[in-house]
Amino acid sequence: MPSIESQILQCTGATAILKTAQVQTLWSGYGTIKRYTLEGGKQRSIIVKHILLPETGKHPRGWNTDLSHQRKVQSYAVESYWYQHYAPLTNPNCRVPQLLHAEAEGNMRLLIMEDLNASGFPIRPKPETVSISAAKNCLTWLANFHGKFMQVKPKGLWEIGSYWYLDTRPDELAKMKNKSLKQMASAIDRRLNEAKFQTLIHGDAKVANFCFGPENQVAAVDFQYVGKGCGIKDVAYFISSCFAEEDCQHFEEELLNHYFNVLESAMDNHIDFQMVKQEWSVLYKYAWADLYRFLDGWSTGHWKMHGYSKQLTQAVIEELNSE
Repeated sequence: MPSIESQILQCTGATAILKTAQVQTLWSGYGTIKRYTLEGGKQRSIIVKHILLPETGKHPRGWNTDLSHQRKVQSYAVESYWYQHYAPLTNPNCRVPQLLHAEAEGNMRLLIMEDLNASGFPIRPKPETVSISAAKNCLTWLANFHGKFMQVKPKGLWEIGSYWYLDTRPDELAKMKNKSLKQMASAIDRRLNEAKFQTLIHGDAKVANFCFGPENQVAAVDFQYVGKGCGIKDVAYFISSCFAEEDCQHFEEELLNHYFNVLESAMDNHIDFQMVKQEWSVLYKYAWADLYRFLDGWSTGHWKMHGYSKQLTQAVIEELNSE
């Protein structure tokens, strides 16, 4: 296989690589993300995601099981397929990086992509500094994404999107402390997966996976867990990623109203928006309970397991018990 450098020059038309800088290492040591500064060609810089799959992982929380490894292997295959076949279908209202080149051989995967920093999205705010207006722009992105892919089948993607999907997390389920929630885990999962209205969900829509421009415009990255799902799962997870308990409670109605208002304009008219809103509004607390289930087994005492998420989870348990 040609070297990474030669592939970069070939797909970008650049004449030279001026500088290389590591952006981050991938989770569990599965590779790197680097920025290459170029000379000549159309791009001033590009991002290269270089995945080298080891025989076993080095998970920071000790989840070094074969299941964990296989989940990551599939996640990178899904991401590559997403960028090649679905990313070109998105529009400026749900901006993603353009794929320039993809390569796979043996235990290696390579994605050469547009550098969003150079395209006007250089800001990465810390979760605790995200304003309500910035959060609404991320929810605008999610609403446009969900509207675009409403009822689209997840060919080549995860059959059920999200990195905490129950069937892929038996190790965490076994370690759960909350016994009543553990008993309801399958029922919660089933309620979300059997929702009439499904779309493609990002699957890891935390604020850290959004890139901001100077006017709070946003683009999203990291599509390893994109797949079919109820869109409200992305919404609940995003809100959980950047707001503390009090703000989750205080801004819940405002944030959800904003999301649904954008979703209505983003959806095709042949789907009844009011039915989608009615179903997903009810499932908002189920999405929180599903995330709480994962956290309880993955990292007991996690900061997201606060009073607000506990309250919604308990409401779901009581609702299911009464049926």
